Amino acid sequence: MDCPFCAMPAEQMVLENEHAKAFFDKYPVQKGHLLIVPKRHIANYFEATEKEILAIHRLLQEGKGRLDQEFAPDGYNIGVNVGLYGGQTVMHLHVHLIPRYKGDVADPRGGIRKAIPNLVPYPPEEKERNHADLYAHRKRKNGVDLRAGSYCLR
Repeated sequence: MDCPFCAMPAEQMVLENEHAKAFFDKYPVQKGHLLIVPKRHIANYFEATEKEILAIHRLLQEGKGRLDQEFAPDGYNIGVNVGLYGGQTVMHLHVHLIPRYKGDVADPRGGIRKAIPNLVPYPPEEKERNHADLYAHRKRKNGVDLRAGSYCLR
């Protein structure tokens, strides 16, 4: 097997747990760009076990803490590419933790939506709207009001 993630030298690991490991991306999008991968060689997210997903999630949290201390980013993108047409270039599941910095792009609105340019454009002069207002009429099955900030997707 010729997998760069399986063959990654131990000294390049930044974080590790029983089922996953993290290291800095060889071709970083931003300074501090981390990759989190399962130790078991699997092609994509949908092949991962619950234990592997939890291990990856824990390293995402730990990685964010480390990046906050070392680089003090202003935001983050978390991404997973699945399959050739989803943008995956190394066929070993890997999750990108990409620090974002104020001013790194002219208009950060939309974040990962810009993976397919101009597919979902934002009008340049659109008034800022609270995402929660778009869903004010909806409630979760458990009765939680989606207008509460902690339940809004941003």
